[in-house]
Amino acid sequence: MKKCYIIAEAGVNHNGSMEMAKQLIDEASNAGADAVKFQTFNAKNLVTQNAPKAQYQKNSTDQDESQFEMLKKLELTLENHLELLEHCKKRGIQFLSTPFDISSVELLTEKLKLTTLKLPSGEITNAPLLLKAAESGANLIVSTGMSTLAEVEAALGVLAFGYLKADDLIPSLLAFQQAFASDEGKRILKQKVILLHCTTEYPAPFNEVNLLAMDTLRESFGLNVGFSDHTEGIAVPIAAAARNAVVIEKHFTLDRGLSGPDHKASLEPGELKMMIASIRQIEVSLGTREKSPTSSEEGNRVVARRSIVAARRITQGELFTEENLAIKRPGGGVSPMMLWDLIGKRSDKDYLSDEMVDI
Repeated sequence: MKKCYIIAEAGVNHNGSMEMAKQLIDEASNAGADAVKFQTFNAKNLVTQNAPKAQYQKNSTDQDESQFEMLKKLELTLENHLELLEHCKKRGIQFLSTPFDISSVELLTEKLKLTTLKLPSGEITNAPLLLKAAESGANLIVSTGMSTLAEVEAALGVLAFGYLKADDLIPSLLAFQQAFASDEGKRILKQKVILLHCTTEYPAPFNEVNLLAMDTLRESFGLNVGFSDHTEGIAVPIAAAARNAVVIEKHFTLDRGLSGPDHKASLEPGELKMMIASIRQIEVSLGTREKSPTSSEEGNRVVARRSIVAARRITQGELFTEENLAIKRPGGGVSPMMLWDLIGKRSDKDYLSDEMVDI
């Protein structure tokens, strides 16, 4: 079975500290994650100077600062990125990041040479960003929180157009639709794109998770599907793995008590490690569709099953009846399924009580 790819989402939980960012990489590696993911953005390209913060951000940061002011403190420079990339290499874990603007796509793909990008739910209608990401040729993991199926399809159209690099075509809704509908567009999307089901709330209410939507995405677009989780705890991502998510993404932090927009909805290192271990157990447990005794079960069949035995002493020539036959452990003798074939027949030898009978 294909291994689920687990992304430990550090995001902006470094609080602007490179030391903390490296500690997050260390903890993600220690927990057994496949990748650790940060966020790449230029605050002035992302929000207006007076853009309000989301309520969950207000609850965990200075309520008097704007979203711009909050994000400005969390930016990572090119030098920061290179340093974190190198630290990931040392720790044997893949470095990933989410670009929030075109210059960030260029930084990640042209300067850091990343071959995989994660696109966030909030950018699924940002056609210029989607187009730039696809034109880079990178593999894309695309979150679909807050989206309708039609919006996901529209985004995939932009990506297909960008991957096909139709230089003679001008980007347009019609061109995107045609790229999505084309055989080549479908082929390259299947090759390059993974969709993540997601509920964009922090923390996400359990009754709004709707894991079954993973099936809808898979069936609608024929693409691999994973899950980006914002619920409290580790139960839901484990369930998503059991529903064949190919990617699991989960926020984590060094300490949920830290000040910052995402800490409170994140796992701490011990919880991240437990989640990953549980997902790996689930992967092994899924097995195949075949229903047959396993190798460990074979040794228990004799112990746990029953055989037809003499309920009391039976003499040669005596008729077998329901009164003189019993069904007892161990197995290995005549199956109880044969009871009615024995009843009414004569015994061809003497049996002691509890002795297995022959046919």
